[in-house]
Formats: sequence, structure tokens, C-alpha cells
Amino acid sequence: MKVSAVVISHGHADELEQSLPALAPQVDELLVIANIPGSLPRQLPKGTRVLENDAPLSFAANANLGASQTEHELVLIVNPDAVPDPDAVAILRDFMATRPHSGAAGPKMLYSDGTWQASRRSFPTVGATLVRRTPLRLLFPPLRWQRRHYLLDERPDEPAPADTMLGAFILLRRTMLDEIGGWDSGFRMYCEDIDLNYRAARAGWERWYVPAAVVRHEYAAVIDKKFLTKHTLWHARAMLRFLRKHPERLLALR
Repeated sequence: MKVSAVVISHGHADELEQSLPALAPQVDELLVIANIPGSLPRQLPKGTRVLENDAPLSFAANANLGASQTEHELVLIVNPDAVPDPDAVAILRDFMATRPHSGAAGPKMLYSDGTWQASRRSFPTVGATLVRRTPLRLLFPPLRWQRRHYLLDERPDEPAPADTMLGAFILLRRTMLDEIGGWDSGFRMYCEDIDLNYRAARAGWERWYVPAAVVRHEYAAVIDKKFLTKHTLWHARAMLRFLRKHPERLLALR
């Protein structure tokens, strides 16, 4: 199976200087979407295609655009600050090839200093989201009290089923994307990866965490650091959209 990689850059030229040379040799097709001016590095790996948007699009809309402009069955969506180990894409690709019902596969993610990142998670609940996105977080630190959501007690060494995974580096089957209608471009920012994985699950597609594939990702987590910012508002709107689409999650305990 061949892999088409779509890298979405929103002014992240410096990050691409490091990530593209690591990614390009591992994929069969590489498309960089420049969402705003200043999104491209001085030099691109040979064979890289560029698509420059006339106006900025949401992450989900760019992911759909990238999928429509590439050809292979496996579509890898990549953030500009995600740097894969040399064999990461091959490990994910080979795993997907052995499991025809796998619609998504994600790697183990590490911060740039090598510490573990909670990229595999359970689907969110309303109560847990309220704690994470309000001052309640000061009393109940999420990474201590929400162990079930972040799966902090599960760090598998072998492939493991996943509810949802961060969309910063995720390998998707085009057949699945076509079946479920791709990403929901109505999400401005945040929760689009949760929605995609949730709709994939409802359609019967497997999602797998494959820890042998390793990706370094800084994960700024802006909304985890400050309250009452535009990012907090965007996240709240995204969660409301998710709940309007999937109201059964209002009753979910995990």
C-alpha cells in the first residue's frame, strides 16, 4: 500500500525545516498546504507539491482538501511540528495493510524531550470536559484526576484499539474517509479528530494505536494553559458542535 502525506502549515515554516526532511523519504506522495503566507520553508524536499490557499481554511477543511488532491489509499495527516522516527510511517502502513477493517492508525507520541504524550484517549464526557476547560482544573488537575480519559494507566507496548487519537499525525484509509464523508469542516479548530474517530467507530471501522511507530510532537496545548482566551471559546464551540451531532454523549460516563 502507498501513502499520501498531507502537511497543513499555518505559518509554521520553521517547524517544517525539521519535519519535512524526516517525513519525505517515508511517503510516496507529499503535499504541503500553505494555509497563510509564511507557511513554507526556504527549501522543500524534492518532489514535494505545494497548495497555497487564497484564504485560510479550518484544519478539517484543509485535511479534506489534501485528501482530494492526493491519490493513494492511505492518507497521512500531519502537523508541521510532528517529526516521525525513520521507520514510523512504514510501521503504520504495514499494520494497516494487515487489518483491512482498520480505518485509522496512530503512533506513540513523545514530546521533544522524549517524555510520553497522551495521544491515545477515550472519547470525552461532558463532566470531564467541564473540569478541563474551567477553573475546576485548578482543583482537579486533568492529568491526575482524569486517568480514564487520558488512559494514563495504559501504555501498551503492542498495538491496541483506540477510541480516538490526536490528529497531529494519523494514518487514515481513504475508503473509510469516503464512506463517512471525510472530516467535518464545520469545526473551526479542536475536536475535529474526535468527531472523525467517533463517526468511524459508529460506521464499524477500527482505530488502532501502534506504539512501535514513534513521532516527536511538541503539542502546544494552548487551551490547557490559559482560561478565557479565543482558543477556549473555539474549543467550547467545537464541543457544542460535537454534542449536537452526537447527543448520546451527554449521557456517557466514559
